[in-house]
Amino acid sequence: MSSHNLRAIDPTTAPADATATPPLQVGGDEGVPVSVKIRERLKQAQRRFHANDNIAEFIEPGELEKLLDEVQGKMSDVLSSLVIDTDSDHNTQDTARRVAKMYLNEIFKGRYHAAPPVTEFPNAERLNELMIVGPITVRSACSHHLCPIIGRVWVGVMPNEHSNLIGLSKYARLIDWIMSRPQIQEEAVTQVAELLQSRMQPDGLAVVMEADHFCMHWRGVKDMDSKMINSVMRGSFLKDANLRREFLALVNHKKG
Repeated sequence: MSSHNLRAIDPTTAPADATATPPLQVGGDEGVPVSVKIRERLKQAQRRFHANDNIAEFIEPGELEKLLDEVQGKMSDVLSSLVIDTDSDHNTQDTARRVAKMYLNEIFKGRYHAAPPVTEFPNAERLNELMIVGPITVRSACSHHLCPIIGRVWVGVMPNEHSNLIGLSKYARLIDWIMSRPQIQEEAVTQVAELLQSRMQPDGLAVVMEADHFCMHWRGVKDMDSKMINSVMRGSFLKDANLRREFLALVNHKKG
């Protein structure tokens, strides 16, 4: 989890900010939206809460359902501002609730839920050969327009005798946890690499992602053929050009 070293602000000397959320008073938070309570905990802990950050540890039991109700209410206001008659339109009467559930429990669940449990195994056979996992289908949403990102990820691992090994399905679960947040592809690939590196501690790690971005397909230039491909190389993949070429050649072969 990323964090920033924020300078503490003295409330007696700080300039007034009409848009700032006032600190919650002990015993006086009745009626305060649950999103404000969660935000205050994050600020007090000096923790970042960007769109692609996980904030599960700051959500108390029962609050996710309250947050769902809050998002539903605000989504109803959005539909009203779009001049959609949700009272008489049978297609949109329950849309606000459906969208709230979709955001919190599905496409953005990687923000609000803890990491999936992953069993790790010692490298008992001291494997030290290249392993490639993929393609793993990934789904996310662009942070800029909340449009879908649909793509594939390949992971290359060079383990050492001290590395932890994880099951094949666990790669997909961990990567889905990272991708189920508003993302930009460049940052998503780095987050995947950091998570797998911390779990496995291999000599080398490589991650390649190829994706379609509906913020280009669906709006703007409406180019249906463009894809984005990027990669992150760590350890021996960064230092050993032959290993890097071998990995990329095998990935490109699978693409074909």
